[in-house]
Amino acid sequence: MSPSDAARVSAARRAVDVVVAAIAFVLTAPLVAAAVVAIRATSPGPALFRQERVGAGGRPFTILKLRTMTSGGRGLDITMGHDARVTRVGALLRRTSLDELPQLLNVLRGEMTLVGPRPETVALARRYPPECRWVLEHTPGLTGPAQIRMRDSRVLEPSAAALLEGAVHDPEAWYLQTIVPRRVELDADYLRAPSLARTLLVLLETAVYLLRPQ
Repeated sequence: MSPSDAARVSAARRAVDVVVAAIAFVLTAPLVAAAVVAIRATSPGPALFRQERVGAGGRPFTILKLRTMTSGGRGLDITMGHDARVTRVGALLRRTSLDELPQLLNVLRGEMTLVGPRPETVALARRYPPECRWVLEHTPGLTGPAQIRMRDSRVLEPSAAALLEGAVHDPEAWYLQTIVPRRVELDADYLRAPSLARTLLVLLETAVYLLRPQ
């Protein structure tokens, strides 16, 4: 499957992707190197996490992240609040979004764009509600309206409490039925008219979010 013309990243957005991602990659290299040392020193396993995600037109690609969980552990495709798999260093990386920095390589490769919908796992994408599947045509983003306003650790916190109370028997089904439609709704307005100006505005909003006290 190939993405429709309406879902393609414009030449202007692609130029911004390459320039901003290249500069950010160079500037953040020391942070990534320090994070790699911390991960390897405190938790056995590789520092880099690779996972198949759904790209433009539903085509899979390998996403790159700094590992924030125990290596080799199995579990849900979503991260619940206070997930026991998350390491101490991983919790810090997630809070500051430093674990996302290797995705700059995905952006430079053209597998991702700076601003777009969340890159979903293949297993969860197969279970998306029919009315939400259109979003999988678009190139996933390093950030986006939904990713700014609906951070996993905050949005999924209520489900953890509900799970303990027995109210949520299938957290992934809850995520697909409740969170995905809300995310798609937030991204839809941007994706209908992803102009260069709106792209730069989302990047500015992301920078403000990351730099404010957590």
